Amino acid sequence: HGGWGTGDRMLHNDAENVRSLPPPRSFTGSALFIRTFDEGMALVEETARYLDGPGRDEARGLSRKGAILYAGESMRVTTRMMQAASWLLVQRAVHDGDMEPDQASSGRYRLGSKEICLGAATENTDELLPAALRDLLARSESLYRRIARLDEVLFGHGHDMVPGAHLHWNRLEQVFGSE
Repeated sequence: HGGWGTGDRMLHNDAENVRSLPPPRSFTGSALFIRTFDEGMALVEETARYLDGPGRDEARGLSRKGAILYAGESMRVTTRMMQAASWLLVQRAVHDGDMEPDQASSGRYRLGSKEICLGAATENTDELLPAALRDLLARSESLYRRIARLDEVLFGHGHDMVPGAHLHWNRLEQVFGSE
């Protein structure tokens, strides 16, 4: 999916809000982060409710092929949500002063499982999976991709970044620049 989803537009539109933060304030205190955090946690809860309730019932009515695909894709959405929630909670811990920014930038706390989370289903899911699961898959992929971009902006490829809120500010400035 190379297109711009709603979350992508929010990320682009919020560039001005992030740029307007005073330099000492960390990204994790920005409106963009708070909105992403709230959206992510709500999607985690929605996904869990679906998979534990209506999703289970819908899976029972699927063909054998559909049931196998459902099992794999429900694991993919669960992995995306676990990775997203973990990353968001670590960033909130940085904001709350419970974790140092340089600690959050270590590989241990970076967004992971990209090969699973960004992999594509081998079958045509439109024909085989319930609409509610397809919707959760699309929204979780959008959220995961947004968080992956934020992770890259904040921490880059290396783990030798300068710690502190200024790191967050400087990386965001580099990406969003002054327009």
